[in-house]
Amino acid sequence: MATNQSNLSASSSSSANTISLSDIEDDHTIAQMLANQNQNNNFENENHLARRLSHLNSIPHTPRVINDIPNPNDATFDHNRLAERLTTYGLAELQIEGDGNCQFRALADQLFHNPEYHRHVRKQVVKQLKNFRKLYESYVPMKYGDYLKKMKRNGEWGDHVTLQAAADRFEAKICLVTSFRETCYIEILPYDKKFSKEIWLSFWSEVHYNSLYDSGDVPTRLPRKKHWLF
Repeated sequence: MATNQSNLSASSSSSANTISLSDIEDDHTIAQMLANQNQNNNFENENHLARRLSHLNSIPHTPRVINDIPNPNDATFDHNRLAERLTTYGLAELQIEGDGNCQFRALADQLFHNPEYHRHVRKQVVKQLKNFRKLYESYVPMKYGDYLKKMKRNGEWGDHVTLQAAADRFEAKICLVTSFRETCYIEILPYDKKFSKEIWLSFWSEVHYNSLYDSGDVPTRLPRKKHWLF
């Protein structure tokens, strides 16, 4: 997630100027490359996590945009609460860069084993929001066209509306282990309830997303820039 309005920011201004693979390849090439890579991915990690957390009850998910950003004291307390939950359930985070794209980077890591495909993920999410407007516009408290323009921008924070759109676009159940005081677990299902994969993310409430793995199974991916850490 990015920040232009909070002193919790750890974003890197150089990120927006970095040329990634998705900047120089056309959509067809990217889509084919990701499809081929995804066919080779297995889902042992998601199945293992699903079994481990099967006893947790999920609260109903309501798509929403970002409201208030927690103050530093609350954010620190929330971060500690999330860390304790991850330890309790034997989970570990792949730390995702805090450049404003963390939701899309974490989704790209889970979907394609590469956070650098975040631009492709964002593009697909925005396409979903645009093509199926009636599913999402009632959750957006602004002009919907302005919301789409905002979400197209590199570095714009994702929210719970974009998470729902990602679940729909990629036919995935998105599983969030959260820092929320009232619940530690949220499942985001596609609107038709049919999914072919699971995506596991940690959510430091309204601050940052990371990609989740079984403790000891976090892959080695060297971040190009700083990720969110206190």
